[in-house]
Amino acid sequence: MKELRHLNKYLYKYKHLLILGFIFLVISNYFGVWPAKVVRYAIDYVTDSYRVYRLYEGTSLSESVFERLEVGVLILGAIMILMAFLRGFFLFLVRQTIIVMSRKVEYDLKNEIFEQYQNLPLSFYRKNNTGDLMNRISEDVSQVRMYLGPGIMYGINLLVLFPMVIYEMLKVNVELTIYALLPLPILSLSIYFVNNVINKRSEKIQESLSDLSTYVQEAFSGIRVLKAFVREKDSAEKFTTESEKYKYRSLRLTFVNSLFFPLIMALIGLSILLTIYVGGSQVIKGEITYGNIAEFVIYVNMLTWPVTALGWITSINQRAAASQKRINQFLKEKNHIESTQNLERDLKGDVAFNNVSFDYPDSGIRALDGISFSVKAGESIAIIGTTGSGKSTIANLMLRLYDTTSGSITVDGEDIKAFDISSMRSQMGYVPQEVFLFSDTIQNNIAFGSDNISLADVEQAAKDADLYDNITDFPKGLQTILGERGITLSGGQKQRASIARAIVRNPKVLILDDALSAVDTNTENTILNSLSRIMKGRTTVIISHRVSSAKLADKIIVLDEGKIIEHGTNESLLAKGGVYKELYEKQLKQEENA
Repeated sequence: MKELRHLNKYLYKYKHLLILGFIFLVISNYFGVWPAKVVRYAIDYVTDSYRVYRLYEGTSLSESVFERLEVGVLILGAIMILMAFLRGFFLFLVRQTIIVMSRKVEYDLKNEIFEQYQNLPLSFYRKNNTGDLMNRISEDVSQVRMYLGPGIMYGINLLVLFPMVIYEMLKVNVELTIYALLPLPILSLSIYFVNNVINKRSEKIQESLSDLSTYVQEAFSGIRVLKAFVREKDSAEKFTTESEKYKYRSLRLTFVNSLFFPLIMALIGLSILLTIYVGGSQVIKGEITYGNIAEFVIYVNMLTWPVTALGWITSINQRAAASQKRINQFLKEKNHIESTQNLERDLKGDVAFNNVSFDYPDSGIRALDGISFSVKAGESIAIIGTTGSGKSTIANLMLRLYDTTSGSITVDGEDIKAFDISSMRSQMGYVPQEVFLFSDTIQNNIAFGSDNISLADVEQAAKDADLYDNITDFPKGLQTILGERGITLSGGQKQRASIARAIVRNPKVLILDDALSAVDTNTENTILNSLSRIMKGRTTVIISHRVSSAKLADKIIVLDEGKIIEHGTNESLLAKGGVYKELYEKQLKQEENA
């Protein structure tokens, strides 16, 4: 249960609801215990009145005794109804405090997890799948809420009701109380031994659910590929296998949980039998009355649900502990990418890489090896290379999505680690290699990077990216809702929308990571002509495997296996006759053949 200590801060935050819920539980149980006394008094009252009636049967007093008996029974019945109503009312208040508290904590916990997800570095998402992330913020939090709501409510109810009932039982007869409670230690030992089994099986269930969620998410995201390769049947079979694993583990847990109820009912039945047998003997001896036996039976039955709930509460708590353990694993993750000085200033755009090397933390692969280059404010640089040469890694390091393994990066003469991360990134425009668009309007997707972008700015950015004419073909124009991941648009349109999103912010530093890979030559030339105008006055980093994109840059570096093998201008590199010229001639032939 130590994993659940993380929730103590929320219990303290909503302590007023918890305290009120406890008070309401005490009051409701008080009105729940009293009916047993009323029943005892009623049975004894009826028994004694009947004896008096039999004494005076046939006389004028018998009618008077019978009328008084009727009135007494009606009054006692009214008291029972009033007690039931009051108990029900306070139980309603209990749910409006403790269950409401659990919903509030659920809300806060989900926000805490989501905020943690937002703050974690890119390396975290490279080693954890989306389905598992979603499962921990949804299913695992739901399991924790069951502990905070019903688990705490019925747990407190057990702690409150048990002493109250046992106290009333002891007041009546100590010996009868001992016999009635005799089976309960057996129950406690049974629960103790089953706890570990429930905990282990609960963890296995949550793991299976994460695997199942991950597979479903991937299947739906890749539905185009599944259909194109006619793998629907294989996908369904794999889903069946994952579901079967989850079902098997759930049934194993259900089997353990199902042992509780029969065991508890048998022990409660044994308590009632002992109560009637021992109580009957004491009635014969004249030590207690018939009403006392009825009172005891009601007390034992009152303990039935709390004791029955003990197994259920145990299961809830163990599941919650297993889920909170999984949640805590991610909440304990640290973001090592932090600002050293939190500098917030307007960037000029001077960028320099000083002997930078980088190894990916999850794989250990060296992406960059001793890279050094600089670009002054307002200048542009093109980074050319084949797939896997380390081009995109440079963009990730400039945005501080990762930190260098060795060497340093400076912006305006300051180490990049000194800048406030949000402030620095807000002044950079980034077009990623893998375009991601949200299920929102085209306008909102282009204006995504800022809260103060006008419609005119969005339209101009769309024109600069050669997207505006395509948008006007849609019936709703900029208000067209894009499907998941921008599925409404073609690959080239999505890429141009991403370019528009980057330039609409008027960034000081513009990073284009293979931004024209999905467009044809004519569209590329149109966008390049627009970019040549947009690039003026801002630092631009053009990352590409196309030499045609590099022509715009003031300087060019060629990467191979994480190292700079050539650098210079377009003209000087062509004159040099090295790797750059080979790429240029190869791509020129491809365009001519196309």
